[in-house]
Amino acid sequence: MRTKEFEQDEVIDAAMQVFWQLGYCATSIQDLVDGTGLSRSSLYNAFENKHGLYEHALRRYHDLTSSNITLLQESGSVKKLIQQLLMRIVNDELSDTGQRGCLAANASLELAGQDESIAELVSLNFLRLEKALERALIRGQEKGEILAHKKPRALARFIVNTIQGMRVLSKGSAHQNRRQRLLDVVDITMDTL
Repeated sequence: MRTKEFEQDEVIDAAMQVFWQLGYCATSIQDLVDGTGLSRSSLYNAFENKHGLYEHALRRYHDLTSSNITLLQESGSVKKLIQQLLMRIVNDELSDTGQRGCLAANASLELAGQDESIAELVSLNFLRLEKALERALIRGQEKGEILAHKKPRALARFIVNTIQGMRVLSKGSAHQNRRQRLLDVVDITMDTL
């Protein structure tokens, strides 16, 4: 028999997929019942309400994106690591047939401006990537790969903005133009470093 913790993780994963596909506002409790396999009362007992479950889903998404942070901590050329990260985003977007984009970016656009707890969760997600990029860029400057006069924090923020912009651009681009548009952004970003 599974433990409650494991079941809760499964439910959060399933709910995250529903929110990711539909967005917070368009997701009904019935969508969450259908997506998780739990009854309404079980969802309310475990998470209090839809908003509580959404917060759990955003925290889970934070865990799922930790591979991007791990990539930036690897040894080797910092420029190559950043290019790998950007190409990972390109490949994610090109393989995302539902054009779901980034759950954190979606939450930022849909709710963060009016919901402080969601804004905080989104901010933590973006800030974690920014800090990992800043540390990598400092290493790159120490190795002479990144120009010393460039401000690492400003560059890190630029790259986070670029990544989120790529997510939005991909969602709004026709399929036949999407790849080249994203690759153009990667090329210009790499030239900036």
